[in-house]
Amino acid sequence: ERFVQEYELSEYDAGFLTGSRELASYFESVAKLSQDAKLSANWIMNELMGRLNATGRDILHTPVKSESLAKLLSFLVSDQINGKIAKTVFDEMFEKGTDPGKIIEARGLVQISDPSALEPVVQKVIEAHPDQVASFREGNTKLLGFFVGQVMKETKGQGNPKTVNQLVKQ
Repeated sequence: ERFVQEYELSEYDAGFLTGSRELASYFESVAKLSQDAKLSANWIMNELMGRLNATGRDILHTPVKSESLAKLLSFLVSDQINGKIAKTVFDEMFEKGTDPGKIIEARGLVQISDPSALEPVVQKVIEAHPDQVASFREGNTKLLGFFVGQVMKETKGQGNPKTVNQLVKQ
């Protein structure tokens, strides 16, 4: 009941996260440090527990410390990385127990949010697909996703999806 009220979680999420004292404690630590309870719950329930279950481990034997997961989520919330990058970083954190900041820095995984860095890529993609541009201008708005996808491919997944969407629309 306290998790539902204090962290504004659904009954299901709260029930899952209070399944053991250790899991509840882990969640509370991540939620407080990241300051985003819902995101913390989702990552713990889906990414972390999915990985733990797949490897036959439980929360007591997780290679990802609560402080590290909270740090990763803070990078995500602050738009320094996007969801795709976060999952890549999480994979390495789980395998090696490495700090997310060190992984991001070592692998150059910082999200590109600067419009001036993304505009040339958007322009290149638009120029490379004149038929799709014509179709988009005729009202085929589903092609927005195509263009965003092409830009994300060109930036190796490091483009900020919100910024890329805005630039493609322009």
